[in-house]
Amino acid sequence: MPAIASSSRAGILIVVTIGTFLNPFAGSSINLALPLIGTEFGIDAIMLSWIPTAYLLSTAIFLLPAGMLGDIIGRGRVFTMGTLVYTVASLLAIFTPGAPFLLGCRFLQGIGGAMVYATALAIIAEIYPAGERGRAVGINVMAVYGGLTLGPFLGGILTQFFGWRSIFVVTVCLGCLALLYAGRFPSLLDEQRRKRFDLPGALLSALVLIFLMAGVSRIPSPWGIVLILFSVLLFTLFWYVEGRAPHPLFPIPLLLANRLFSFSNIAALINYSATFAVMFLMSLYLQVVRGMAPAAAGSLLLVQPFVQMIIAPLAGRFSDRADPSALASLGLIVSAIGLLGLSLLGAGTPFTWIVVLLVILGTGLGLFSTPNTTVIMGSVERQHYGLASSLLATMRSTGMMLSMGMVMVFFALLLGSTAISPEISGDFLASMHLIFIVFSALTLIGAVISLNRRRGVIPAVTKENKGT
Repeated sequence: MPAIASSSRAGILIVVTIGTFLNPFAGSSINLALPLIGTEFGIDAIMLSWIPTAYLLSTAIFLLPAGMLGDIIGRGRVFTMGTLVYTVASLLAIFTPGAPFLLGCRFLQGIGGAMVYATALAIIAEIYPAGERGRAVGINVMAVYGGLTLGPFLGGILTQFFGWRSIFVVTVCLGCLALLYAGRFPSLLDEQRRKRFDLPGALLSALVLIFLMAGVSRIPSPWGIVLILFSVLLFTLFWYVEGRAPHPLFPIPLLLANRLFSFSNIAALINYSATFAVMFLMSLYLQVVRGMAPAAAGSLLLVQPFVQMIIAPLAGRFSDRADPSALASLGLIVSAIGLLGLSLLGAGTPFTWIVVLLVILGTGLGLFSTPNTTVIMGSVERQHYGLASSLLATMRSTGMMLSMGMVMVFFALLLGSTAISPEISGDFLASMHLIFIVFSALTLIGAVISLNRRRGVIPAVTKENKGT
């Protein structure tokens, strides 16, 4: 690998970090604005859930194709184009006339976010050697949690005093800042690593996710079940096609041959499936059930991602010196405890107890994310960095989408098409309790998978492992 000056590496890391900061910042900010958006556009609970879900769906659809495109035309170029698309979509969202237009903007943001996420970790892994990679990954993960930290706080303030559209104004400014440097990436990041694009795999994977979420959003209607079953059939066809493709979009041979890689990705999928919707639910809980203003609710919710932001880089440093799998497994167990505690929240739960639970959950997520990412990127050879980065991002976005999908199912079954308001706070609490219990159980399953990821694995002695 050609040498890159430390100052250039730092500059690249800063740009990539800003790019990855945008997505969680905008997403967590919008959560605080959802009650006001719902009131302004007169939409019900399920339609309101689609505002974050539309972004997650498009991200999940385009992540693997974006990663493959990065291997064809260059990761630096794809990262830059993704930042541009995200920024333009944010600009359009400022002038939203109604809910359908906002959903379209969120879907377009997801495409840009996919291009950023699919290449970000691959760029970091490309420019940092193994002995320094954990620290760099930790900084990048810290930026994600920084976005989650500032999102609720600033989102609440912006929404309350300047309106929810002001969130997208901030996003546009940050996107323009990243674009100023992104066009000067070194040629190393634009190397071609493959020549063919797997169009059948891209189309089939998109259809699988579209029919899955379309089915979930229609439960308990019989059509919802039919669409989900059709999604399962399409996934079976997708697995068959990808297993025989010469240049597959989805790395089935690598997943089957590399237990460490596959189990770590499954753990990531489960982690995000069980934790992403927490901010969405807690935002509604604090504003609808507890009657808090957006700024106050956002200030309280910043506790969890702030703790994550502190823990993530520390866990990254430890993962350079100790077994990162053990740290990640511990993180999942701690997260399960926090989620179980959240399932006991009531209309009069002391705010001190809520803070404690958010600290526990933030600690668990911080302990899991960076070590698990380090394991994934360290379990593959250099030529697979782009694939590993995009697959991990796909697990993250698919998990987030499934997390919101589970919320949609419970809302549909327990709340129906009723708008979320203080009048139905009892029914909302009942659905929230069930969701958090399911999330806690799911996280414990993830911990078991994480603990067993190294069983039967023989460490490979490669130049990458040695850090040479």
